This record gives sequence, C-alpha cells and structure tokens, in this order.
Amino acid sequence: MQNSKDFTHLQEVILSFFQKTPPAEKLREYVSGYNKLMAYYKCAMMEIETKLNVLNEQFSLQYDRNPINSIKTRLKSPDSIKNKLTGRNLPVTLASIEENLHDVAGVRVVCTFPQDVYTIKNALLAQDDITLLEEKDYIKNPKPNGYRSLHLIISVPIFLLHEKRFMKVEIQLRTIAMDSWASLEHQLKYKKDVEFTEEMSQNLLLCAQMSAELDARMDFLRNCVGEKENI
Repeated sequence: MQNSKDFTHLQEVILSFFQKTPPAEKLREYVSGYNKLMAYYKCAMMEIETKLNVLNEQFSLQYDRNPINSIKTRLKSPDSIKNKLTGRNLPVTLASIEENLHDVAGVRVVCTFPQDVYTIKNALLAQDDITLLEEKDYIKNPKPNGYRSLHLIISVPIFLLHEKRFMKVEIQLRTIAMDSWASLEHQLKYKKDVEFTEEMSQNLLLCAQMSAELDARMDFLRNCVGEKENI
C-alpha cells in the first residue's frame, strides 16, 4: 500500500515522463497503469521467492542443511527506471519498461557455499515454468574490480484472475563472503564527498581476492563432510 508521500513522488516522476503536463485524466491513467505493472513484478518476485524457499526446505529434509542463507527482494524505484531508460535513449513508457528493462524485479539469494550457488541455479532452472533469458557468471569471470556473483534473467508466469502473464526477474546468487564484499564496496565507493582513489580500488580488489580464497577453502571443507550430497 502506497502512502500519500510515495504517491505524490510517483506522480512527480511520472509527470517528468511527459514533454508537457498531461490532462489529469491521462496522468491518473498512467499512474494506475504503472502501479498495476509494478504489482505484476511484485507477484513475479513472490513466485521466485516461494520456489527458492521450497527448494531450501527440500534440501533441508534430504541433506539436513540449508544451502540458502537469505533471500532479499527489491523493486526498482520510479527514479531508477526513468534514469535507466533515458540513459539508453529509450522511450519512458509502460511498454518500454516491460520490453527493455530486465531488472525491475530483483531477487538476491545469498548461499552458504559456492557450490550451493550452482546447485540452486540448476534446481531452479530445471523447473518447467522457468525460462532462462540471460546468464552472466561473475563468479567464474569476476568483474575487474573483484565483484563476484551469478546473475540470471528469467521469465516466470504469474496467474491473475483472468490471465497468465510472463514477467522478467533478475536473480543474483552469491555466497555470504561475496555479499559482504559487495555491500562494503558499495558503501565505500559511493560514499558522498569522498574521493575514491586508485589505492582504495587496489585494496578492494585484494579484499575480493581474499574473499574468493575464503570461499574456495570453505567449499573444500564442505566437500570433505558432504560427499553424500550427490546432486
């Protein structure tokens, strides 16, 4: 449920979509359509979160441990949506949002061990109502700054009162160590009024390498005690 402050801000952002102030009826129609589209994305995130929780529970029953440490969902803000579209010189319309943006709905899955990342990925993609649209493996191929995570863009159906719609969701799978590094990197790099130097970048990269070594050692230990997990 949107409060009045959120609704006012949404109206302000949507007004900026237009070349000139639209009639009140047109604005109400656009706000209503935007809220409906965001509700669809929320439903898609709920579908994915439920699927992941079911997999985690099944894994717990079968192997007496949980591969998923936490699941977080987020919906891209109106400002971010507008900025991303305008940055690509794309029209800022509801159709354009749905067609061109793949990360409006985001699900972040934090796993216990690196091997769990791929176990959960494979189990999720094996489900017949999940369609993989894009995959970027920044674990096997880290970004130059040291960032590691497995990114999936998938399509999942949501079942509404009178229709079925396929919605896109971005899923990020990473370990606890990867998630901690990414969180700290974001806080340091995007801190206001602080110049991010080359020396700081090099130290962050070193931390990322240490994080990767930690994950490798933890996976080795997991394999030592978890050989029965033949999945």
